[in-house]
Amino acid sequence: MVNITIDGKLIEVPEGTTVLGAARLGGIEIPTLCDHPQLTPYGGCRLCLVEIEGARTLQPSCTMPANNNMVVHTDTAKVREARKFVLTLIFSERNHFCMYCQVTGGDCELQNAAYREGMTNWPLQPNWQSNVVDASHPYFILENNRCILCRRCVRACGELVGNFTLGFEERGAKSFLVADLGTPLGQSTCVSCGACLDVCPTGALIDRWSAYRGLETQTEKHQTICVGCSIGCGIDVLTRDNNLVRIEGNWDAPINGGVLCKVGKFQPMAEDRQRLETPLVRKDGVLKAATWEEALAAAVKHLKPGKDGVAALASTRLPAEALYAFKQIFSGKLQSDMVTSTEEGQPTAVTASIAAELGKPFEGKLDALDSADAFLAIGVNLVDNHEVAGFFIKRALPNGAKLVVIDPAENPMDVLADKVLKSKADEQDVILALSAAVVKLGLAKTDSAIRPEILNSLAAKTGVTVEDYQAAAQVLASAEKPVIIYGKGITTKSTKALKALVVLARLTGATTISAKGGANSLAAAQYRMDQVFQMNGHQAAFVALADDKPSQRLIQRLEKAPFVVVMASYTSQLTSMADVVLPVTTWTEQEGHYLSLDGHLQKATAALTAPEEIFTSEAVLNTIATRLGVTLAMDWKDQLFERVAPVSIVEG
Repeated sequence: MVNITIDGKLIEVPEGTTVLGAARLGGIEIPTLCDHPQLTPYGGCRLCLVEIEGARTLQPSCTMPANNNMVVHTDTAKVREARKFVLTLIFSERNHFCMYCQVTGGDCELQNAAYREGMTNWPLQPNWQSNVVDASHPYFILENNRCILCRRCVRACGELVGNFTLGFEERGAKSFLVADLGTPLGQSTCVSCGACLDVCPTGALIDRWSAYRGLETQTEKHQTICVGCSIGCGIDVLTRDNNLVRIEGNWDAPINGGVLCKVGKFQPMAEDRQRLETPLVRKDGVLKAATWEEALAAAVKHLKPGKDGVAALASTRLPAEALYAFKQIFSGKLQSDMVTSTEEGQPTAVTASIAAELGKPFEGKLDALDSADAFLAIGVNLVDNHEVAGFFIKRALPNGAKLVVIDPAENPMDVLADKVLKSKADEQDVILALSAAVVKLGLAKTDSAIRPEILNSLAAKTGVTVEDYQAAAQVLASAEKPVIIYGKGITTKSTKALKALVVLARLTGATTISAKGGANSLAAAQYRMDQVFQMNGHQAAFVALADDKPSQRLIQRLEKAPFVVVMASYTSQLTSMADVVLPVTTWTEQEGHYLSLDGHLQKATAALTAPEEIFTSEAVLNTIATRLGVTLAMDWKDQLFERVAPVSIVEG
């Protein structure tokens, strides 16, 4: 530990802490513009200059390490003069018409810094050089007239996301932000994660949805969980007057550390489906508005007990509490033999089977990606799905980490990989060949029954050369902390492919991670709602869809169902063919728990109030249970542990 005195206050901090970090730990504010807690200190803006006893000149606190017995002053006349001079130069370089900017009045860090120094005008006449506004991107706008060259956006794009889309052209005051080599943002390699927006200290990067809809200081902030996939990213939902204003990454969230993808940040804003506002009951072949009493009575009337009574499906976007209530009603009271999720266990059934066979978890936590020095991505597309996990891999590659991709189809991660293996053969054979290559190279970290001589025959069978297998094996097995991440390309196959992957992980000392599916994919599996859906003479079908989108596969399977009840938030082809429709809340209007792909049990909170007469899925299921004479148990959390999970389950 290091003892440092700042403005007369003695502060003890860990060795390696910067002066700025020490000040923050001590509750002392030092203004800064280029610094951000999630980014590597840059020392570009010079606003955080402080006076250090014994130093000849002022020093940037964001890059200066705190030394034992160091004495620092943050508010001397010399420091204040330097800050005002820095701000004066920044204002003079661009066209900062604050009164016309969307972040003026409390949201702009530049404006706030100026007010703290007592500045109410421009000491130097601005340069008045007009910069072109880039409005080509569907989600945000680049306004170089308001840019202060802090490079936070550039660093976030590279350090947090690993995309390296943003950069600067020209030099000095003429520098301006560009995408790629001057490509319009909307046509660039931008992945629409919004990290640049969340770190921008001014109005240089403007969110299209929330622009000019009021200040962040005037909104309500709700910390909750993204339900776009099974990663479980922490988010801040900003609302005003019960309207969704913006979604930001929660920088303190343990899983994603503030990083989001477009599914979590922007797509909820672009929701254009028609909301269901009243229950519907089919009368004389036509869906008509009904009261809740009429709709519930019509639904319950057709929910008959017995194996062929009702087939039931629930979306994995539902909270664990609702999933467990659903399971109790249809598996318990109604004794249905077809109670599953809309995923039908595709991303989880095989992993659950292996966990049961092993009698213990065999997968690791997602944070293994942060410290890994080699990755094997097999049967998974981490650009189109679970993109934040892809960001974790991409940002590690410039630091020396290696990547192997195994996918029979073209994979967006192929261009980043050190080795790509393409084969239309059975995945089990490809994995077995890779294991044989590890053994043949003498890199196996455990004993194995795999014979290295089978490599030649497997190479011929799979159409991949021995040299390619050995090159991939060298990358994975020579690493100190390798990670194997896999998806539906493995889990939709037989257990043999996954068993072979588990063996490969043991040989290489790798951590395995499964991408799973929807937000509560793992919870649904733990409740044994993971079988393939079939209508085998069932007299009714009950679908708890909530705000999910029905697949064409599901719609086709329900077309000939004698009677269909749908709990949904939006109209769809499925609700149009239903006999009873029960309107329920969306993800922003409900609370409940979600089990992430690596076993973190987290609570989501409501950010918006639902329209009148619209209830949560759990509340509607509780009402149905009451009408059926079912007393629901509240041990939903305990039941998550009843089945051996593929990954250890922890709270938080």
